[in-house]
Amino acid sequence: MVQRTRCQSTPAQSIPARRILISGATILSMDPVVGDLPAGDILVEGERIAAIAPRIEAADAAVVDGTGRICVPGFVNAHMHTWQTGLRSLAADWTLLEYFRWVHAGLATRFRPEDIHIATLVGALGQIDAGTTTLVDWCHNNPTPAHTDAAVDALAESGIRAAFFHGSPKPDPKPGEPHFSEVPHPRAEVERLRRGRFGGADGLMTLGLAILGPHYSTLEVARADFRLAREFGLVASMHQGGGVAKTPGGWETLIAEALVGPGINVVHGNDLGDALFERLVDLGVSFSVTPENEMTQGHGFPVTGRLLQRGAAPSLGVDLESVLAGDMMGVARIALGMQRALDNAQSRRETGAIPSTSTVRVRQALSWITIEGARMLGLDDRIGSLAPGKQADIAVIDARALHLQPVHDPVATVVMQAGRGDVEAVMIAGRFAKKDGKLDAPGLDGQLAALARSGARIVEELGLTRSAA
Repeated sequence: MVQRTRCQSTPAQSIPARRILISGATILSMDPVVGDLPAGDILVEGERIAAIAPRIEAADAAVVDGTGRICVPGFVNAHMHTWQTGLRSLAADWTLLEYFRWVHAGLATRFRPEDIHIATLVGALGQIDAGTTTLVDWCHNNPTPAHTDAAVDALAESGIRAAFFHGSPKPDPKPGEPHFSEVPHPRAEVERLRRGRFGGADGLMTLGLAILGPHYSTLEVARADFRLAREFGLVASMHQGGGVAKTPGGWETLIAEALVGPGINVVHGNDLGDALFERLVDLGVSFSVTPENEMTQGHGFPVTGRLLQRGAAPSLGVDLESVLAGDMMGVARIALGMQRALDNAQSRRETGAIPSTSTVRVRQALSWITIEGARMLGLDDRIGSLAPGKQADIAVIDARALHLQPVHDPVATVVMQAGRGDVEAVMIAGRFAKKDGKLDAPGLDGQLAALARSGARIVEELGLTRSAA
């Protein structure tokens, strides 16, 4: 991207508010009013998008040449355990049962606050590098407030827009201690976070709860946690699936007590029966699908198609960089391909033939990593699409590359062919966190070295090798 008005490069957090005009780009707004522009301009004033049009005159703006680029809403990674960044590739061959054994009951117990900090920082920077502007950090390895603060500080330092979902660790209990399923979410920590960095509602960081839910907790704990989230007006997100439910019939009881509705987020949900699944959708429960990890670790087939059949749609997440890559375009591609494969197989069973046309479109897949993620967070009035008045969270894809030319359908180019290396620029709240293919991350080499030391120490302390698992 060629900027015609020069400015000194400074960290993303300190760039002064000004007017920036991205000119001549293909714009995929994901907004029904703005639509798509084959060649258009985006004017950014401060944190927000001021205008989108085929041509905008803004003589006082710093002009960035968007010719040959595709501008899309910054991606929303709806579910990732960022604290596992220092364990990248370690769990690639593990099923969900092995993951529980080696990660939650083992590796997680060796994390110090500084390990959480460096993993979260580098993980968030990696997300920005791949075009993600909003990260749902599902942090469930925080045995002390210091661990929690380390994660929150790292997210702030990275410059990403973050939804910090405060969770709780899941080690094996020591003699005399209750099982984690019997421990309610800590109210005192929620209150402390609300008094601190999460006291407002307009900044880059928002708070949510990563609770156990009825699959992983007793009914008493699930009931208390649902009520806690409602009291504080927070999204309550929970894993659903992976073995026998701790509280059979728990969902039905919570529904009967009117505790289930918008603001409840289910991650995975592969094993939910059709009747309960449909009831949850009807009540406004959102679903976050992590397609590659669900297929890899044994959760079951993603619920994408089950949602679409009921007029709903998923948000998508990476889940575990200890297992797989953190590229949201790749996540969308896998979710789309998996659902098409399931639909094609169903058609063959029913008719003996392939469907006459694709059952899911690439534009739907792009919505899953943009506006649907924003809706899950209740932030779709601020992010998830490009429109005047919204936050200027923009990913810029350089479509001039050998492997992307010619571009017949820019939506398909982004979803089906582009990857991390094609993300030329990333703007978060009107500030470039990546530009000209370079991440604005001073000291990154030292941070990567610290991450490597952290990961090596944690694995060594547990005495874990790949062969041991």
